[in-house]
Amino acid sequence: MHRSARGALALLLLLIAPSARAQAPVPSGFVDAATVVDGLVLDMRYFSENNFVGEKIDGYERARCLLSAQAANALAGVQRGLTARGLGLKVFDCYRPQRAVAHFVRWARKIDDVRRKAEFYPKIDKRVLFKEGYIAEHSGHSRGATLDLTLVRRADGGELDMGGPFDFFSPKSWPSDKSVSAQAQKNRALLADAMTRGGFRPYDKEWWHFTLAHEPFPHTYFDFPVR
Repeated sequence: MHRSARGALALLLLLIAPSARAQAPVPSGFVDAATVVDGLVLDMRYFSENNFVGEKIDGYERARCLLSAQAANALAGVQRGLTARGLGLKVFDCYRPQRAVAHFVRWARKIDDVRRKAEFYPKIDKRVLFKEGYIAEHSGHSRGATLDLTLVRRADGGELDMGGPFDFFSPKSWPSDKSVSAQAQKNRALLADAMTRGGFRPYDKEWWHFTLAHEPFPHTYFDFPVR
């Protein structure tokens, strides 16, 4: 092949590569939720350093929300119901590979690594994260039907006040907590009601955490990467 032709081919491959990677096949039974849920906002924290560990987490190769098809379709129904109120959903985490959970476990056992303590667990001793249920060796996220999310205004994308940030390790993050403002309590209740009506069940220690009530893989913890 002529040198100029090889150069042109290399340039073409470089240009199409990102698009090809974006269309990486999803394992059977899973879908890219952004292709199912109209207007879904993504803020995939574990693909970035903006999380309680302070670094990108193993298994997150793209900022993509993968879910079981059943969970994604149920989420689309929730989104449609919120649209009439001028609201929408922003997701922080969806399917989570088991290797990511293992990354969390390794981090939790490194007691001296407290670089993000002030932001995410200021009043929690890292040594009790397992005991208090903030870190576990298995996660429902790895089954493909659990996700972390919040509400946003569709007009400007701004998040509603939930009284505290995502992944804040504190009783203040419990949906039942009354120390947050009345508006934050109302917003938490609004999110919980929308998700529950859509077929999801809440978690009593995290206002952002919901699991499809009838999950298709209730006993399977997947480990394929998000790509």
